[in-house]
Formats: sequence, C-alpha cells, structure tokens
Amino acid sequence: MSATYVMLHGFTGGPASFDDLVRLLPADARVVRPTICGHGPSPARADGWDDEMDRLLGLLEAEDVTDAHLVGYSMGGRVGWGLLQRSDRFTRATLIGAHPGLEDAAKRARRRVDDTRWIRLLEEEGLAAFIERWEALPLWRSQLTLEPARLLRQRAVREAHDPGALASTLRAIGLGEMPPTDPARVRVPVSLVVGVNDTRHRAIAERFAPRLADARLHLVARAGHNVLLERADALAETILEARP
Repeated sequence: MSATYVMLHGFTGGPASFDDLVRLLPADARVVRPTICGHGPSPARADGWDDEMDRLLGLLEAEDVTDAHLVGYSMGGRVGWGLLQRSDRFTRATLIGAHPGLEDAAKRARRRVDDTRWIRLLEEEGLAAFIERWEALPLWRSQLTLEPARLLRQRAVREAHDPGALASTLRAIGLGEMPPTDPARVRVPVSLVVGVNDTRHRAIAERFAPRLADARLHLVARAGHNVLLERADALAETILEARP
C-alpha cells in the first residue's frame, strides 16, 4: 500500500515548496499539500489559530486522509503540532525547524509585537519591500551558497502572494497566537529535523524532544533553517527511514 503524506509549507511558501522533496519520494506516494491561510492566489482566511485548525482538518476529511505521515516546515510545522494534538489521522510526523510554541505569556506578547512590524510593512509598503527585508534576515544566510535558479523558484512562490493576506496570516496563526504544544497529547513518533546552522531551532528541538514519548532529532549538515530548500535529499532520507 502506498504511503500518504500531508505536507504543510512555511510562511511565504506554498505547495510548490515541496516539489523537490516529492520528486525524491516513491512514485506511488499519495501527497496532499494544503495551502495555509493567507497564502496563494485565492487565499483562505482564518479568524485565529482554532479556526485554521478546523479548516485544515475539514480539508483532510474531505480528502479522506487517514494513516498519514505529516510533514511540516517552519510555520507549517507549527501548524503540524496543532493538528497532531487534535486528530488521529496521522501515524507519524516529520517536522522541520518547527517551534512547539511559547509557553510564557510575556514571550507570546513580545512576539505579537514583533509580528506587528512585519504586518505594518506588508500593509503599508507592499510585498516587494517585505520580501527584500525578509530575505535579508540572518536566518537565511546559509542559502547564499545555493544555485541562483533554486532561489529564483523560491522568490517566485513568495511573489505570488497578496501582502494583505500574508499579514492576516501573522495575525491569525503567528507564533504569538499559537498555543504551546502539550507533549502528552502528541501520541505518534515524531522526527524533529533541524539544519546544523540553525542554532536557534536546534536548541529548541534539543530541549523539547526529551519531553515527547517518541521523538528523534535529526541534524542535517550543510543546512540552515530551510532544510526543505537546502537539503531535500537529506530530508527525503529521513522521511523514508521513518516508514513503518
């Protein structure tokens, strides 16, 4: 029987962000790639975290998704934490650079303030100004060695979004809006994938993994935060090793 994968993209990404990975999976794999709220040419809206969880679970129900391997990158990984706690449609998960949520209310409040700056930039200066500032973040420094064609494909995905809709995503499901993950409610094996150059998320994963019933930490060489873009080969190996 072919495996089913549910793939959730990161902020400013889209279903096409998984193209390189999907090409490395078995040809008979079933791949379901929902679009997170606020993304794409016809963006769905969400009133908040719970609303987006309900919307995505409704999409998976309509697609009759069961016994699936959940793969989520960054914001998609955070959404993945939420879905794993709410649904029995998944038998395992691979989460890449995925924050499990801020447990401290004061830190969540500070994050909302930080996101407000990005929201203002999107709404007042537009998508081009936002992308220029976003791509200059130190978080993406490891991408400087990638071939230009790959970066251009990533840029094309980003440029397809509506700036106001992206702003609504941060308001609805930004890290400051995310309820912290309860490890006791994650009942499936989880592979936590982090690029070795992503020191922040590596430290977060190292602290959180021992709190889970069944978790493995995978550090990917020659990669930063976006392992999906930088090392799809290593990510595919991790996913395929995790098959039952």
